[in-house]
Amino acid sequence: MAVIPNSEISVATMNKYSSQTATIRASMLGPVVARLDQDCNAADSILANHRLSRSQLSDPYAEISLKCYISVLEDAAITLGDRWLGLHLGQGVRSADLGPLGLFFAAAPTVRIAFERMSRFLRALQSHSIVRLNETREMTIWTYQIEDATIWPRVQDSELTLAGACQLVRSFLGRHWAPLEVHFEHGEPENCSTLGAFFEAPLLFSQPANRLVLSTADLNRTVRNEDRDLSRVLERHIVDLLETREIEIDTLGQVRRLIRLYIGQGRVTINRVARDLAISSRTLQRELARHNTSLRLLLREHRQSMAEARLESDRCHFSDLAQTLGYADATAFGRAFKSWTGETPRAVRNQKNAVRCNSDPPRGDGCESV
Repeated sequence: MAVIPNSEISVATMNKYSSQTATIRASMLGPVVARLDQDCNAADSILANHRLSRSQLSDPYAEISLKCYISVLEDAAITLGDRWLGLHLGQGVRSADLGPLGLFFAAAPTVRIAFERMSRFLRALQSHSIVRLNETREMTIWTYQIEDATIWPRVQDSELTLAGACQLVRSFLGRHWAPLEVHFEHGEPENCSTLGAFFEAPLLFSQPANRLVLSTADLNRTVRNEDRDLSRVLERHIVDLLETREIEIDTLGQVRRLIRLYIGQGRVTINRVARDLAISSRTLQRELARHNTSLRLLLREHRQSMAEARLESDRCHFSDLAQTLGYADATAFGRAFKSWTGETPRAVRNQKNAVRCNSDPPRGDGCESV
């Protein structure tokens, strides 16, 4: 089967499918419910709190809100008293747990082709999320990010997904394989030893997106013979699932997606975005003007949304947040933030922490000064 070029993954595969609400297959909550049933018998109450039922989880094609799924993960971690719930769930991920997409992933002859299949068809499992490979000669970066910055915190989902992806790669390359680096979008926890022991790689936090940095040679190594007939059947089934809800998104939506992808990785310019959309810069400017906006305004909108979400619940330093948002330093970020809100980032965070600490018992999640 043909390998999809990276240039196609960046636009066609990520931008083809969309809907008004970010969703995920309800069956993905199965391992969470099993763990709650096993340890504290709290699954039904947590599901009820989010207006979910077990019957939804038993339907392999049922969908639920992605925001709801992530909230259940965070609530389950608190209820279980397990800060590393996402990591523990990720360690147990098997390709079959991801349904047809997981089986199509596992049938690939190389890790690269497997990840390219995930990039093409992630929408069959989870919408409004970015999955992409960026390659250099020596290393390749696999990126995972949920598009909606207001879905926050999402620590458990990030750690579950990166651990699960690592586990799937190890199913190809052996249990001792390790990435070159692991990047997390959330702030650094108090003790990283549990994460470090699993990934066996340098860990970076408060990054623009969740990423695994892998050896390009590892990705290109052929490790199995592919059953092409089985792969064709699986691909056709996944395409059929997607065709039932395919919607072409407009240029404005595509620009927002590329901003989310590129933020914190160099300058986001009109020429760069236009090139990825395969249109001229002038055409893109006219199209944005037709929506009464511009690339500058869309960048500001995204940065402000990310900053406000992270100031509410993160412990990261302002310099880390500035880098995540693509600013040169904390001073530049502070000036921009004050121009948006009329207040400094520190003042806004102190206000949010004061409200949270007055209403909740101390949990060590940012109520202290950073």
